[in-house]
Amino acid sequence: MRYDDRMSDFDRIMWVIEKNPLLRSTITAIIVLDETPDRARVMRRVDHATRVIPRLRQRVVWNPYSIAPPRWEFDPGFDLAYHVRFVSAGGHNSFEDVIALAEPMVMQSFDRDRPLWEFVVIEDLVDGQAALVTKLHHTITDGTGALTLMLELLDLERDPASEPELPPEPHIVVLNQKQRFESALRHEVHRQRELVQRGLETVDRLREDPSNTTRDAFAVIGSVKRAARSGIKPLSPVMHARSTASSLHTFDVEVGALKAAARVAGAKLNDALVAAVSNGLHRYHLAMDAPVERLRMGMAINARTGDREDRSGNDFVPARFEVPIAIDDPIEHMRTIHALIQSQRAEPMLSLMEPLAGVVSRLPRFVITNLFTAALSGQDFNVSNISGVDFGLFFAGTQILAQYPIGPLGGAAVNVTLLSYCGTAYIGVNLDRAAITDTSLFVDCLHEGLEAVVRVGHKRARDKSRSGR
Repeated sequence: MRYDDRMSDFDRIMWVIEKNPLLRSTITAIIVLDETPDRARVMRRVDHATRVIPRLRQRVVWNPYSIAPPRWEFDPGFDLAYHVRFVSAGGHNSFEDVIALAEPMVMQSFDRDRPLWEFVVIEDLVDGQAALVTKLHHTITDGTGALTLMLELLDLERDPASEPELPPEPHIVVLNQKQRFESALRHEVHRQRELVQRGLETVDRLREDPSNTTRDAFAVIGSVKRAARSGIKPLSPVMHARSTASSLHTFDVEVGALKAAARVAGAKLNDALVAAVSNGLHRYHLAMDAPVERLRMGMAINARTGDREDRSGNDFVPARFEVPIAIDDPIEHMRTIHALIQSQRAEPMLSLMEPLAGVVSRLPRFVITNLFTAALSGQDFNVSNISGVDFGLFFAGTQILAQYPIGPLGGAAVNVTLLSYCGTAYIGVNLDRAAITDTSLFVDCLHEGLEAVVRVGHKRARDKSRSGR
């Protein structure tokens, strides 16, 4: 992957808004291993990764009064043992104890004077298993990028014929204030030239094709107006409180069943996931005697295409829109969700997100924080879907049995993230304890919502099998 010396404007916004602890942005994963790995082998494997992936040895250096985004600089005091820990789960050494250990990690902030990641190996679980909890700051990468980074840590077999040689440690240069000022000035001069070039290209397009360019401009304006009408308060009458306390839960679902259900509706796996989560939210609100027709969902639209696929950092477009949750027929629900998401992906405003981030990121820190606190707190739930791999992976001589992604709440009441691996959809659920006052009821409702969609897939499989015979 390509690693820039500075954050993008969008990454800078995520860095700044953490002034509000409700908007802390971490990517966590709970990985189940078939046995406890050797400590020395773990340290060597992670050490190798930190020498290949610059971000794992870099810290953020930033002057809040600078107009340039923060710099990534190698930490001269990097200490691998600080970032990798070995612990016991406690309790009964069960998976539930692993979840309990991970919950406070999810919302804890990082030490901003060090690289923004930590790994915790949880040893000696029941049945001889172990777990690895990984935590990255969202400014390092997004969910898709995190999967790419993790592959640097993993092997395709338990005991490879040869261990990779340790690359040399990175050369560390600590800039003084004068050098940092000159670097920031060069960055901004280069950026202003790019903006001028974009402006000239727009003028050329207007001159060559005035009718289409004008029509496109009006389409963007209409798209901006639609986005501006999106409210700043949650639509849910019961999931409105917010806190920094997380409640984590996991589900295992057959990828094939979700895809089969989606095909029945002419939709995609992501549409099936959103429909299942929406169905569960509908059941929860009915059980809480607070029925509601629609909720506001946040979704990241992947922008890693073409020459952008190898970019580090974040490369997605955040979308927020209202989703109908009270559709009883799962097939009709998936069709509706599919059409809605397709329309959101086609919104002309999405093309403006990068230049808008450049403008917003240069506003005063308290303005950015207040602006995003108002916008993100109006989201009821977030859903993400990360495409994984269909082959087994190994970490330091142990086999990965399961991996549950835990996405950040980011101001919402609920985050549901799916990662596929070897035919299973591993789903991590992050609940705000203040918003979800009955977590057991919510988990039951979400399970029923997933089952409603999976049944459609199983029925399709049975019908296909009968027709084949």
